[in-house]
Amino acid sequence: METLSAAESLAALGHETRLAIFRALVQAGPEGLKAGAVGEALGLAPATLSFHLAHLSRVGLIRGRQESRFIFYSADYSAMGELIAFLTDNCCQGKACLPVSACAETTEKSSAPTGACEGESCV
Repeated sequence: METLSAAESLAALGHETRLAIFRALVQAGPEGLKAGAVGEALGLAPATLSFHLAHLSRVGLIRGRQESRFIFYSADYSAMGELIAFLTDNCCQGKACLPVSACAETTEKSSAPTGACEGESCV
């Protein structure tokens, strides 16, 4: 992933509403959600939702597919993986370490200081 592409993805996720939409789609899994269901879950007006979905689609973080008269949106997990790989490239000075998500089973663990995951090295 190039730096400009990573910056655009991070900028898109830097907006509270777009981040909430993206997280909802990640949690929904590969089958995704109807656009209307996303709007209802987050309390967004259709025009506002459409604007944010278009932005996330434009930077490649989500994909839409039409089924009948509905559009289903889902997270692009490969794009998410590329962004995470870009952010963690050569982390820990090239030494093996675990991503934070491997340690973060609870809120307390996710806010634990670096390396505080049961003796494992966490970023």
